[in-house]
Amino acid sequence: MGLIRCENGHLFSEKRYGTICPYCSTAVNIARKKGEDVDGILKDTTYLEELEVMHPVVGWLVCIEGPSKGKDYRMIAEKNFIGRSPEMDIRILGDNNISYKNHAIVSYDAKKRATFLLPGDAQGLVYLNGEAVYAPTQLEAFDQIELGKSKLLYIPLCGANFEWEEEDE
Repeated sequence: MGLIRCENGHLFSEKRYGTICPYCSTAVNIARKKGEDVDGILKDTTYLEELEVMHPVVGWLVCIEGPSKGKDYRMIAEKNFIGRSPEMDIRILGDNNISYKNHAIVSYDAKKRATFLLPGDAQGLVYLNGEAVYAPTQLEAFDQIELGKSKLLYIPLCGANFEWEEEDE
């Protein structure tokens, strides 16, 4: 990851902003093959993502309004922190009205087979179907979550009709 250029000629850090230009909110399509450098040179390296433990997806948030319109974000069991920081589980780029860290939390509770939206500890408010969220609130399929200038649609996978089976170690 380094500097990339959008179609409008703006140069920006992919590490900091991802593939959304912070100047004009244009998405940059970067197609890279595994083991291939930006210049097209193959490198003999092991990628960390191949070594990471896979956490099964429990649902998705899909941006339906805002700078990241059309982008989807996978959710895993337990807490998913939302913000612009690279440390966030759900990193929404291009919307500087979203707090850098912990704007909101979406949490899947496997015991209750339910997903909840919680306000984060940042200054910004989060809205569920147009109402401000001040306490944990259960999400239903196709609920709309608003934070900053972005609107996200909640799409569940796990819940009453499906649950990942636990594997014995």
